[in-house]
Amino acid sequence: MGRPNSDGAGRTRVLVTGVRGKTGLPLAHLLVARGVEVLGGSSDPSTVSLEGVRPTAFSWDDPSGWAAATDGVDAVYVVRPDRADAPELIGALLTQTPTRTRIVLLSEQDADYMGPDGWAPLAERAVTDGGHPWTILRPSWFMQVFTDARFYRDQIAGAGLLPFPATGARLAWIDARDIAAVAERALLQEGHAGQVYELSGPEALSLPRTAELLSAAAGRPVTHQELTIDEAVAGTTGFERELFALTFERVHAGSFAVVTDTVERVTGRPARTLREFLADTEPVLRPAS
Repeated sequence: MGRPNSDGAGRTRVLVTGVRGKTGLPLAHLLVARGVEVLGGSSDPSTVSLEGVRPTAFSWDDPSGWAAATDGVDAVYVVRPDRADAPELIGALLTQTPTRTRIVLLSEQDADYMGPDGWAPLAERAVTDGGHPWTILRPSWFMQVFTDARFYRDQIAGAGLLPFPATGARLAWIDARDIAAVAERALLQEGHAGQVYELSGPEALSLPRTAELLSAAAGRPVTHQELTIDEAVAGTTGFERELFALTFERVHAGSFAVVTDTVERVTGRPARTLREFLADTEPVLRPAS
């Protein structure tokens, strides 16, 4: 890229929505290292304290701030909001974004499973029909769910359990840092416009095998606990419950078992294995002494 932005400084300017998220944070670090001017989008800019990142007000609940956030940017990394009105919100955002601006959307693996009128395909279509150069990223499940307290970390470190409705299915877990590495190329380099990238780790693992690898990282036995989908979504309501249940249905259907070599083709290096990811993060999973 390298097109001069609106301040005439000549640096590439990229807005990263969800800059403190699982992919936004490593992406911001990669972009800063490349000398990019990074605008870190957050509903609370005061919480953005990444070196080299300019805190920028961006909230899906406040469209009045979108034009200012996208003004003069060369590219935008759009983390799809997991809410029922995501297709409409993304479409509205793009109407306030200069048409020359590259758009990279974080979607999900096998989004077409839902059919052309499904929620995820409609969110993607808001980008592909928006009149901008675009790239769609469709990753499998993030490895980071094992180290996040909002997902499985506490059950693994505490009870030594991995509760998951798998029914024998496999998942090609992917490190969010690999997603960020692909996003970096798509945001900055030529040759990615119009591409839909299905992203996965290098192997599809059963849940018992996943639990074995977690056991080694946790320094104690971790057992896969089979659940029903209803048990897995207990405590959720409305659209969140519908989306969560559909995601597990897609696990059963094999949507997240497909292994691709896209990370290596785009970045020039293989995607990280779960064993490699856990070697970086294993203290998080060890029980408190």
